[in-house]
Amino acid sequence: MQYRPYQQEIIQKGSDIIARYSFLYLAMEVRTGKTLTSFGIAQAIKVSSVLFVTKKKAISSIEKDYELLQPSFNIQIINYESLHKIEGKYDLIIFDEAHGMGAFPKPSKRAKQAKLLVMQNKCYVILLSGTPTPESYSQMYHQVFFCTNNPFGMYKNFYRFADDYVEVVERKFNSMPVRDYSGGHISIIEKMKPFTITYTQKEAGFLVENKEQVLLVDIDPKTLNMIRQLKKDLVIQGKTEDILADTAVKLMSKVHQLCSGTVKFESGNSMVLDYSKANYIKNYFAKKKIGIFYKFKEELSALKEVFKDNVCTTLEEFDKTNKNIALQIQSGREGISLKNAEALVYYNIDFSATSYWQSRDRMTTKDRRKNNIYWVFSRKGIESQIYKTVTNKKDYTLSHFKSDIKRI
Repeated sequence: MQYRPYQQEIIQKGSDIIARYSFLYLAMEVRTGKTLTSFGIAQAIKVSSVLFVTKKKAISSIEKDYELLQPSFNIQIINYESLHKIEGKYDLIIFDEAHGMGAFPKPSKRAKQAKLLVMQNKCYVILLSGTPTPESYSQMYHQVFFCTNNPFGMYKNFYRFADDYVEVVERKFNSMPVRDYSGGHISIIEKMKPFTITYTQKEAGFLVENKEQVLLVDIDPKTLNMIRQLKKDLVIQGKTEDILADTAVKLMSKVHQLCSGTVKFESGNSMVLDYSKANYIKNYFAKKKIGIFYKFKEELSALKEVFKDNVCTTLEEFDKTNKNIALQIQSGREGISLKNAEALVYYNIDFSATSYWQSRDRMTTKDRRKNNIYWVFSRKGIESQIYKTVTNKKDYTLSHFKSDIKRI
């Protein structure tokens, strides 16, 4: 296996940085080879044992990269949910999709476990992400607060860090004053520059064009009537189950579900009410091998019912057969390659701008020239409004919904 020239340069530069500071942030965009480059750095600094932490769905892909490279170091590859099970000693820990540890103002469970693990091992750290701060520069603090020599180490917690690096704003949430810490200064990124290597798809020579198309589906009139009744009465009572939307957040969630033909009842049970979208996708893409992203679990049930044995949920089966694959947006948006798909098809859309920007790049390779991406929206639903918001790099929030629900 041969590294590309730019990867060789990054390996050399990254080895120097980690040797000096004990940690490195590789902010390399999707498909530029973050994983293999991090393995090259591990080889260069001559570590013998590596722990690679990633998402569960990405483990098989990381294993293939390790087998392809056949490096001299031993490796254990685990998902973030298994951090508490780790035993043994490691010279280097690599945290894939590190932005997932960026919650603030308090550290997430994942970030706390990562900190404990690094402190126990007293090891080198490499952080990997194509989007280190997708929603706020404030997300950087808890990604690096456990790294030796990180530039914010003099602050005992996020709140003291925020005194110098965050424009804190007080907002009202349900009539209660809440401090908003999302206004991180660009100086956070400036401080991280000595520890960070960035690299874009454009710099790597990628010429791919993302061609997106919105497809509108007429959902069952009964489903649309349920949405309108829920909007008016905030409750739909059935013989055995109830749909309750007694808060604005619940109403937003229920309407979002119903627009794609599913619902979660007040009891916790859920079901498919309308197969319009699933049938449309099957018919429209009948001759294509596609990757399908869904939002709610019952949407997968609808796809399985309509596609029967022609849909799978694992990359291994997708890559070895002619079946289509269905992945939940949240778990499938990072760390996997859908290069064998002829198109990406979205059964629904997530409220997160991060989900939009990351998931649509899953087909990208250096040799591919065009990604065909399709969004399947209900004609009178809220999905089109969500799409307009997230494409402008903003999350879809309750304030957006309160305006949009008036149009249904």
